[in-house]
Amino acid sequence: MSLPRQALVGVGANLGDRPATIRAALAALRAAPGILDLEPSAIYETAPVGVTDQPSFLNLVVGLVTTLSPEDLLALLRATERAAGRTRLNEIRWGPRILDLDLLLFENETRATPSLTLPHPRMWDRPFVTIPLAQLLSRSKKFSIPPDLFAQLPQTLSAPGVSLWSAAEQKS
Repeated sequence: MSLPRQALVGVGANLGDRPATIRAALAALRAAPGILDLEPSAIYETAPVGVTDQPSFLNLVVGLVTTLSPEDLLALLRATERAAGRTRLNEIRWGPRILDLDLLLFENETRATPSLTLPHPRMWDRPFVTIPLAQLLSRSKKFSIPPDLFAQLPQTLSAPGVSLWSAAEQKS
């Protein structure tokens, strides 16, 4: 078994019972072999990007401590999406989805393969990723990113189309 390492995962959902889908995905990840710890950011409601004629998303970023390799973690994320009912076949790029799990960062590793690019190539352009990531890192005692990457995060936790989902809604 490998040594524990940190990973950061983007989570999004805009179809069905979004909160229940996210709760189930986080529970599945917590219970998965190789996942030692999980810490979620706050949840944000966000406007869709790309294809805008679709429901709004709930988004967050999750910090993981894992003994999995980046490729094995990606396989776990895809299996979790499938268990929630997502099928990638014939899916519209940036279209609606029941669950989207993106491996954003895996410690300081870089990859550029057909199946995995690390860091995630579009994460810095997406406030629905950078704002929850900044929120998680600002309060977490366990998760961090290198200073050069941290400097790319927004200085405020707000942007057009991104709003904190209310605490009452987060508990439902």
